[in-house]
Amino acid sequence: MLNPIDTITLDRLRDIKWLLTDVDDTLTWEGKLPDVTLKALYDLQQVGVNVVAVTGACAGWCDQIAKLWPVHGVIGENGAFWMQKSATDFRVHSALPMQKMQQQQAKLKEALETLLAQYDDIGFASDQPFRYCDIAINLSQDREPISDEIAQELTEKCRALTIDGQAVHATLSSIHLNVWLGEHSKRVTGEAYLAANADFDGLPLEHISYVGDSQNDEAMFKWLPTTFGVNNIHKVLEQLSSKPSHLLTQNGGFGFAELADKIVNAKRQTLKVVAG
Repeated sequence: MLNPIDTITLDRLRDIKWLLTDVDDTLTWEGKLPDVTLKALYDLQQVGVNVVAVTGACAGWCDQIAKLWPVHGVIGENGAFWMQKSATDFRVHSALPMQKMQQQQAKLKEALETLLAQYDDIGFASDQPFRYCDIAINLSQDREPISDEIAQELTEKCRALTIDGQAVHATLSSIHLNVWLGEHSKRVTGEAYLAANADFDGLPLEHISYVGDSQNDEAMFKWLPTTFGVNNIHKVLEQLSSKPSHLLTQNGGFGFAELADKIVNAKRQTLKVVAG
């Protein structure tokens, strides 16, 4: 059952130490980053919540998020890599050696070019040259949206492909169809990121949360007990077997800011009690 955000308890909000979040149409809205979202990221950082962006976005976009936004790190291209900036360095950790990943990407792109030749007005995302691993097919970014039926048809055709004996993975985001080779995913790399940056074996799942808006967030909703959907997730809820535990009332980054406000207030109430 999906619960309204107002039904969540203060204890569950206080427990959140790691907040993993989608980016497009979860932190952003209508192609922009709202000012309240950026403030929410800073507020969460101040109360000790580690925010990790987990996105299908390209390496180029992830690079600037990791370097410029107040986040702990960024998992990009649906788990192909993560990026972290510290006071002294900037690191990229990839699921596969970079050279192998890009060789596989080149072969996959050739196969998808042949597939897309069957369609008149569907092509790769404009940020494709800045991707390390996956191929992003543009469904609705700066264009008239492709119908749900065509998007699903394309997804199934991509999943039917094999490259060098490997199955091709494909998942829909709010703006792209992301296609890749390799066994990484948002959840697999999310677990690896936490293992590298926390005592993951001793970290209760109640201390990890996720917020998202689309089909490529489903594995995260299935994994964690406390998850959130921004209001615009309503358009894909019927297509999700695993749904978020709680629904926010506002769209995209405004919904994320709504959640952040509740977490921050819960954390600050705890600090006041301790201080008193």
